[in-house]
Amino acid sequence: MNKIAGLFVVISSFMTAQRQMSLLDCENAFQANNLQLLAQQYNINMADADIIQAKIWELPQLSGQINAYNPQDKKVFDVAHAKAAQVTQLIYMGGKKKNEIAFAKSNKELTQLQFSQLLVDLKTQLRTTYYNLYYQKLKLENVNKQLGYMKELLSAYKVQSAKGNVSLKDEVRLQSIVIQLNNDKVEINKNIIAVEQTLKVLTGITEDIEPQLSESEASEILTSQPFGDEEELKKKALENNADYQYNLKLIDNSKLYALWQKSMNVPDLNVGAGWDQNGGTFRNEINLMVGIPLPLWKSNQGNVEKANFAIQQNQKNAEYQKLDLETKVLSSYRTWKGQYDQLSEIKDSDLNNLELVYNGMLTNFKKGNVSFIEFTDFMESYRQTALQIYDMKNDLIQSAEQLNQLVQTKIFY
Repeated sequence: MNKIAGLFVVISSFMTAQRQMSLLDCENAFQANNLQLLAQQYNINMADADIIQAKIWELPQLSGQINAYNPQDKKVFDVAHAKAAQVTQLIYMGGKKKNEIAFAKSNKELTQLQFSQLLVDLKTQLRTTYYNLYYQKLKLENVNKQLGYMKELLSAYKVQSAKGNVSLKDEVRLQSIVIQLNNDKVEINKNIIAVEQTLKVLTGITEDIEPQLSESEASEILTSQPFGDEEELKKKALENNADYQYNLKLIDNSKLYALWQKSMNVPDLNVGAGWDQNGGTFRNEINLMVGIPLPLWKSNQGNVEKANFAIQQNQKNAEYQKLDLETKVLSSYRTWKGQYDQLSEIKDSDLNNLELVYNGMLTNFKKGNVSFIEFTDFMESYRQTALQIYDMKNDLIQSAEQLNQLVQTKIFY
């Protein structure tokens, strides 16, 4: 009884370890739990802190002095008759603070674009992994279906071969098919474990995720069309791709930095007030103090030149990123189109006929209406074709998601 109870516990725990989730469920979990995304959000908070810091001025400085020794009255620390105090404040000139604040705000915009790109990249990884898992599960189901029948058939042939009723060659041929199916199963299971691990990291969910996607929903995704041609897709990508927008924004950012560095050549003003009890022309005199460095040379000229070179560098990088993005969109679109056209040649009736012939071959082989050679040749062909069709569907969706990742807008109807 204890063993039976233990068996039910094992089965129960296995069943609860599976969680059926739609793609939307996974995306919601990803938004709430993804640690990489949550960590990246702190960069935006730190950029806000940099803006606050850029707005803060230098603290005013208070200084004072007292008499250490009065030679006239021969007194040490004659505080009663000789003391002074000063308060000074650094006044930024040339728009330094304004430029520093503008640069800090530009840095925040760059950080937000980096976050947007990370969000797109991780979301694309989530979606492609989800679809990959869906088709790997279908492949495993198909292989298990074939494997169950072929193992039974192999067992029967082994018995008959031992009795001399069938040839050893036929038994070995069946054994070969079973080995191939088992290899397929091992490879598919390895892929499933890998994608499940990726989904767990992306969603923060520890259970194994079972994709909740109907065949009609999958067919709708496979048959969807992009809204425009190649030129329209390239235009949309240049407008929306966060990585490219980051490189454009980097040019503006480097210009703001150069402006800030240029303003550093303008001398700042030190303004203050001082009180002196007996050390000045008058008793208890109050003086206005103004100090400014002598602009004999540009003290920040090297940083200004470096910033100007950074502008030119970022302009070239943006040109490269534009060319790279346009060529990637074109390549991804053509890859998707080729896979779409290839899959479109396979009609639903063809797939139905494939399954119909498969079931017919099983039935007719049992009845002796099909020869052993015909049966095994068909089974080998069916094994390869069934897996290839699932791979074709998966590859098409993966290509569509790559195109979505580049254009970063809803491009499929």
